[in-house]
Amino acid sequence: MSSNAPATPERRARFGLYEANLAAGELLKSGAKLRLQEQPFQVLVMLLDRAGQVVTRDELRERLWPADTFVDFDHGLNTAINKLRDVLGDTAANPRFVETLPRRGYRFIAPVEWSTPNPGLTAPAPETDQSSTSDHRDLPQADHRITRLLFGLLQLMYLIFYGCALWRLEEIGDIAETHFHLPGGKIEALVLVTALIGIVLRLYTLSATGFNYRLLGSKFRKLIPLVYVLDLIWAFAPFLLQPRIGMGLAFASCAALLYAPFAQRVLAMITWPER
Repeated sequence: MSSNAPATPERRARFGLYEANLAAGELLKSGAKLRLQEQPFQVLVMLLDRAGQVVTRDELRERLWPADTFVDFDHGLNTAINKLRDVLGDTAANPRFVETLPRRGYRFIAPVEWSTPNPGLTAPAPETDQSSTSDHRDLPQADHRITRLLFGLLQLMYLIFYGCALWRLEEIGDIAETHFHLPGGKIEALVLVTALIGIVLRLYTLSATGFNYRLLGSKFRKLIPLVYVLDLIWAFAPFLLQPRIGMGLAFASCAALLYAPFAQRVLAMITWPER
């Protein structure tokens, strides 16, 4: 059951870092006015009014191009959608705001907040928790192809990391005993168990990245406690190489690896946002 907001001069819709002033016909990002032509803005208004619902191409044509208007409707609508996506930093392949439903129409998939105090004016949106909504507002705008590539490279880095450690497993135990007076057998067991778990995890995330699995963001959000634990353990691995690389480089490598799980979380949220 839907309840669309009536047209009033005070209507303002907020989604992510953006705010649409429907009365003034303006779109703002973090308070700064963006340049958006009339037709793309009217498309945005229709999508916001029915956020979470499908707006068909016929409905958009009736709203934007009256029956007595002779234009190439398909070209005009595609152009308006592309301009809207360009302004929002959105893509058809990995939409955060405007989703394309082939042969049907479009749907606004991000949570929308209306400035009116009447709760009935809040546009329906896909279910999401408050922390997720807040997180997405703080995320930077970035090309999803780049963030997807960076996320995949991090997964590949860990796979190489695990493989090298298993290849030199006995040497790791010897270093732990000789230089750090730690039980070599227990260190080898810890490396073996965490590496095997990590390999399974990274193969999943790397294959999902390769196939651009749209639910990877929400799946990775659930896996992040495991990722934090594994990456925290492995962040101290450079100290096992301290006799060869020196204490300074070992500390620097440890700091970078401690940051890695947080970077992965942000990259996953940008590339595959919550629906």
